[in-house]
Amino acid sequence: MSDIKADDVRTVVRDHYASIARTGATGCAPGCCTPGTLGSTGGTPAGVLGYGRDELTAVPEGADLGLGCGNPTAIASLRPGQTVLDLGAGGGFDCFIAAHQVGPTGRVIGVDMTADMVALARANARKVKTTNVEFRLGEIEHLPVADRTIDVILSNCVINLSPEKEAVFREAFRVLRPDGRLAISDVVATGPIPAELQTQAAALAGCVAGAAPIDEVRAMLARAGFTDIAVTIAPRSAEIVGSWLPGIEQFVASATIEARRPRADEACCPPGCCS
Repeated sequence: MSDIKADDVRTVVRDHYASIARTGATGCAPGCCTPGTLGSTGGTPAGVLGYGRDELTAVPEGADLGLGCGNPTAIASLRPGQTVLDLGAGGGFDCFIAAHQVGPTGRVIGVDMTADMVALARANARKVKTTNVEFRLGEIEHLPVADRTIDVILSNCVINLSPEKEAVFREAFRVLRPDGRLAISDVVATGPIPAELQTQAAALAGCVAGAAPIDEVRAMLARAGFTDIAVTIAPRSAEIVGSWLPGIEQFVASATIEARRPRADEACCPPGCCS
């Protein structure tokens, strides 16, 4: 994708989500993913996406904007003391859940390219006086994070919005420690997306037009250096995706994406040479 077109895509996405942050509206695209559309847990679609009531107690009011397509923390197997990075943190919803799981000795960093979202997330953090979560302004293709400092990377329905997904996965690999993991919920393409959807700004900002095919996702992860790659369609994908735009479940699906950065001794050479 050319730099001009990539910047155009980012502008559409940034403007859309800045508006959500400023107005308090919810949803992946205008009119979709609104509370009550999918059924609810605590007044949000979080139950259908896989969140439990106990997880939601860690989240301040205003952090759940209804922007996800799954629950990445459910596959992350987070442990106390770990350092976690959330790509496209939004209002901080998954960050606050992760912060509860890694505990006071752990750390969570949320990155978002929208200044209004970062401001909202920081305000939400002040509500609960959390000390182990921080939010940084930055693009997920150019992460403001040091090399090999992260144990687990989360993301929820964000990477599909990037016009340079391969750069996102390269950056994820860079910041992960050896044996670090990806635990992502995202939208993937399961068939050719109609041209009219690919060119609609609402569909683009709504996690539809930017979805990559499953095989392409696997290939990008492998080229970035990841191993143990798994892309799995969510059991309730049709219900989740179909609520955004009727019929779109024929072309895209909600999925979990898991992968691992190899240990240093796994990547260096054939067995027996790194002893």
